[in-house]
Amino acid sequence: MANVLVIGSGAREHTIAATFMKSPQVENVYCAPGNPGMKKDGIHLVAIDETDFQKLGDFAESHQIDLAFVGPEVPLAMGAVDTLQKRGLKVFGPGQASACLESDKTFAKRFMKRNGIPTADFETFTDYDKAAAYAETLSLPLVVKENGLAAGKGVTIVTQRADVNPLLRSELEKSGEILIEQYLEGEEFSLMLFVGGDKRVILPISQDHKKIHEGETGPNTGGMGAYSPVPHITDDVLQETIKTVVDPTMAGLKNEGLEFAGTIYIGCMLTNDGIKVIEYNVRLGDPETQVLLPQLKSDFYQVIMDLVDHQLPDMQWQDSDYYLGVVVAAPGYPQAPQQDIPLPALPDNIFYAGVTSDNDKLFSSGGRIFTIVDHAPTLQAAQDKVYAELAKINLSDFYYRKDIGFRDLEKSRV
Repeated sequence: MANVLVIGSGAREHTIAATFMKSPQVENVYCAPGNPGMKKDGIHLVAIDETDFQKLGDFAESHQIDLAFVGPEVPLAMGAVDTLQKRGLKVFGPGQASACLESDKTFAKRFMKRNGIPTADFETFTDYDKAAAYAETLSLPLVVKENGLAAGKGVTIVTQRADVNPLLRSELEKSGEILIEQYLEGEEFSLMLFVGGDKRVILPISQDHKKIHEGETGPNTGGMGAYSPVPHITDDVLQETIKTVVDPTMAGLKNEGLEFAGTIYIGCMLTNDGIKVIEYNVRLGDPETQVLLPQLKSDFYQVIMDLVDHQLPDMQWQDSDYYLGVVVAAPGYPQAPQQDIPLPALPDNIFYAGVTSDNDKLFSSGGRIFTIVDHAPTLQAAQDKVYAELAKINLSDFYYRKDIGFRDLEKSRV
């Protein structure tokens, strides 16, 4: 029987660990550092920071870990996989060089250009005057991105000319390097692959809801909810995405010596000019993971071990229901979330994120607190089911969006 170590502490890692727990081959699943909400699924918490690679390696050796799965982007960008692999551990995730596809937006955009992958026109700047001069040449709206990891919140769409220069100055002061991009109009969707060298499997399409308020308004967050599958992303759209985006991405990784066993998350936009890539991530999305992995019918441990060995796994997915998840956040998120709010009694279909415990009572300790997930034969029924459950819980001290799944539901009513 196998022992698995999941690195990270959010609802994504809770979902990953809980999915490993379902494998008949797995005896113990550890999560470092995890969160106390995970205990309900029999997951063992390990009080080691996700970036303390020395202690993580020591723990893996002393507990005979057969597989490590690195969840978040920060340890991946810092070289967690390289470090743990040097100690003889099987690890699912990209090495530090490949993780630059997420941690270095300039590198990612140039990778796309080199490999003929469609994306928005862009320029990168470290100098304010040059950035301001370039921005003057562009029509509005335009997109300004911090170059680096920003937990899904480092992107600003500017619609007023008076806002451009102050934003450029503040973003350069914050991150030192920014990208200014052409604004793309269209429908976003998340396409994720599990890869093992040149082998790949495509996960069901999902759609995240990034903005804090209903109707996709307000500032960006790490994600306020997701659903899968996405009806309006048809098989024709998927096949076109595979041809124009997935295939050249895989070829580019091989040609540039960046192949790995792990996840490629491609943030796509369906525009009037075809599919465009917004960004790469090299880990599962959150909250998309919470609506994707519960759909998996195959043995998750076997799937990941096959990919680590660069073998094509047998991945079977349910095909009868829609899965929908709503993120419940602390008030003030994403700018200044309130802390230490006691959580009410919650149902079992919860994946926990920013929580701590005191005498077995859970309290908020971050921005996004948990994701509640349910499924039904139609998207409308799945949405109704989740919000009916939320209505039964006293969440007056918390915040959640009331419209997850709205895009497809609005299209179905037209």
